[in-house]
Amino acid sequence: MSTPGSLTATDPTTGAVIREVPAATAAQIEATLARAASAFGSWRRTSFAERSALLKAVAAELRSHSEDFAMLMTEEMGKPIGEGRGEVEKAAWAAEHYAEFGAAYLAAENVESDATRSYVQYLPIGPVLGVLPWNAPFWLAFRFCAPAIMAGNTAVMKPDPHVPGCGAAIAEAFVAAGAPEGVFQTLELATADVEAVIRDPRIAAVSFTGSDRAGAAVATVAASEIKPAVLELGGSDPCVVLADADLNAAADVITLSRIINAGQSCIAAKRIIVERGVHDEFVGLLRDRLAALRVGDPRDEAVQVGPIARADLRDNLHRQVTETVAAGATCLLGGELPAGPGFFYPVTLLTGVTPGMTACAEETFGPVAAVLAADDAEQALAIANDTRYGLAASVWTSPERGEAMARELEAGQVAVNGIVKTDPRLPSGGVKRSGYGRELGRHGIHEFVNAQQVWVGPKRG
Repeated sequence: MSTPGSLTATDPTTGAVIREVPAATAAQIEATLARAASAFGSWRRTSFAERSALLKAVAAELRSHSEDFAMLMTEEMGKPIGEGRGEVEKAAWAAEHYAEFGAAYLAAENVESDATRSYVQYLPIGPVLGVLPWNAPFWLAFRFCAPAIMAGNTAVMKPDPHVPGCGAAIAEAFVAAGAPEGVFQTLELATADVEAVIRDPRIAAVSFTGSDRAGAAVATVAASEIKPAVLELGGSDPCVVLADADLNAAADVITLSRIINAGQSCIAAKRIIVERGVHDEFVGLLRDRLAALRVGDPRDEAVQVGPIARADLRDNLHRQVTETVAAGATCLLGGELPAGPGFFYPVTLLTGVTPGMTACAEETFGPVAAVLAADDAEQALAIANDTRYGLAASVWTSPERGEAMARELEAGQVAVNGIVKTDPRLPSGGVKRSGYGRELGRHGIHEFVNAQQVWVGPKRG
């Protein structure tokens, strides 16, 4: 049993509580915000070279403790150990990317006007609050903090209450790298205290990753305080497989996309829409690949699919599967709650799924592949867009046809003949109920800066 007012990590492999951390007190919250504001006063005046040096040092710290950090994720949210190592490496890459390219992304831009000289410069705005989920605790932390810090802001990170060890470890990496006090801090907030921190005048902006319901609440608070926000919310990402696709390649990639992090990813392929002419052949290929996956203890190097992060999440996933089958879908694989300890769920393949069924109407966060049939590309596109979400999408067809379809897909990013992924070089974000704003790339670092216009006279004739 957890203690009221504590942040509790439960090992999803066993169901045992492994870590409890007291939620921040009012005095600790005040001290954290005061340090962030004080540090901003000096950090905003540092050079890009100084900021770059810090981010490179933090990246080196991540790599030097990669095994420890990966195991923290395995213990607190069930990520397979190999995926954990990959996540730490990707977080380090994000830090290094902004260390290398941040100055160019924020370079002043000359704009012709009636001034002797006029330009736009990009200035930091203040402490930025990051409210983050549990499913990728290191990667999402650096997706938020690396551009913010490189831009001259300070960062306050509220980790998910189920991964307190990961949150503490990230803060320790900054300390070990020699970060000035207050530039990056982890604040172990109770959920009930988040609103007051967003409203605090020392917080200049908020970055939120999580559900659309929680994102709407964060957006409401931020808007009422007239503070900028970036929201990366849920997805029910369509993956369209047309008759001219390389079916084997598509099956390989879609299998991987569906089961990374046990399927607990916003940008995983969730609705697989297959042109009817190749539907049965593709389903056979997909079933073979899914059936071969090994589910088990995420500490085992050979395991490809670990447990669901929490009991309530697994219960909800099973509800979605059973409701979809009850509505007429066929379960070709999995679909049954296993006996034994932990929060495991079998790799599951549903066919005969149609729009309106639970697996289409809701985001499925787990290793559940839902396959829909479409008569042709036009119907496939209509099904793909028939969702309140718009995070990401993928298309398997000829490159030219795929690029043309990308213009019609209502999604923040589209992969043609490849896996949907996040990349420090490219912007990521959604439309519709999947949020607004962008993270990563040049676009991401421009979210939390003051694009200040400077006009220098005298006026030209």
